[in-house]
Amino acid sequence: MERIFAPDYSGACVNNIVPALLQHRQIGDGWIPDEVLSSKQVVLLVIDGLGYNQYHRHRHLLPSLMDFSDHAISTVFPTTTATALTSITTGTTPGEHGVVGYKIRVGTQTLNALRWTTEGGPALQELDPSQFQPIVPFTGKSPTVISPASFVDSGFTHAHLRHSNYAGYWMASSIATEVSEALQRGEPFVYAYYDGLDMIGHLKGLGSHYQAELGLIDHIVSSIADVLPRDSSLVITADHGMVNTGNNLTEISKDVLNGVTGISGEARFVWLHVNENQIKDVAASALEAHGDIAWVFTCQELLDRGWFGKDVSDIAKARLGQVALVVHEDTALVPDVKTAPMLIARHGSVTDEERTVPLLSIKIS
Repeated sequence: MERIFAPDYSGACVNNIVPALLQHRQIGDGWIPDEVLSSKQVVLLVIDGLGYNQYHRHRHLLPSLMDFSDHAISTVFPTTTATALTSITTGTTPGEHGVVGYKIRVGTQTLNALRWTTEGGPALQELDPSQFQPIVPFTGKSPTVISPASFVDSGFTHAHLRHSNYAGYWMASSIATEVSEALQRGEPFVYAYYDGLDMIGHLKGLGSHYQAELGLIDHIVSSIADVLPRDSSLVITADHGMVNTGNNLTEISKDVLNGVTGISGEARFVWLHVNENQIKDVAASALEAHGDIAWVFTCQELLDRGWFGKDVSDIAKARLGQVALVVHEDTALVPDVKTAPMLIARHGSVTDEERTVPLLSIKIS
């Protein structure tokens, strides 16, 4: 079983990329090249689902990246899109911004942070994104954001991209065109996001379909590189990696669920919500039932280890469960196998495949 580490929130972690690029300064030990930080213009491309290990395993499919500098950095915890993207754009830890997972317990309801829905349906009116996540993205600046057009009015977009100039694209072939137009306007910083790799990983796994998508990403990267002017840089990172779980689903033991009032998180990082006087019993039951496939922690243990950052707001703490099951084997923990969505590759845990992401960059002199 591999060792587990809290993210290096003060150094080489995704939450420090945007502050470093916008403030032209190192945060930590030189993991972003100085020449990139001194660039007149910078494009940050976030590729959803491109773990560092997956990237290195398939470098031959990405010839456009051969001349890029190459660093392995950490994403945040949990290793999930809603949490990581919010940390990237706000430059803060999950404990500070409060988007602490994919499904987040809010009172008696559970918010799906990506869809911004609860059991009662759309939650935009009930849960104001700017209050739910109060930190202004991009250190208060309003850069051009190039992201799928279908996301423009979503609650999650308002939570982690508000006040930006949103340039929505319908086809991946338009990403480089949007980047070029922003750079020609003289914009010093451009943020771009592509989600196709994560999507195909969930649907088809990390095999041939995933590799075919990497070929498309290589074309996206080369197209962006072709439009970079002098004294500009392209920086590439990701929100998380992925692991193949296939149809290997594990049902959470009924003995564990007996003491549970709610479940949040996701299938590789499960929060159990329990009454205070039952935490020890539920944790012990979970360890006995699932200790062979998952680490079991109490919330306080994770807070003490700094998994959500050094500073965790009271609001963020209230959204956490009391017992966490953090899966380390190639499986997914679900309340009911019959109703669980069938995703071939997943993420959310802290295995090296999920938590280590690339920081790639190139400067046009």
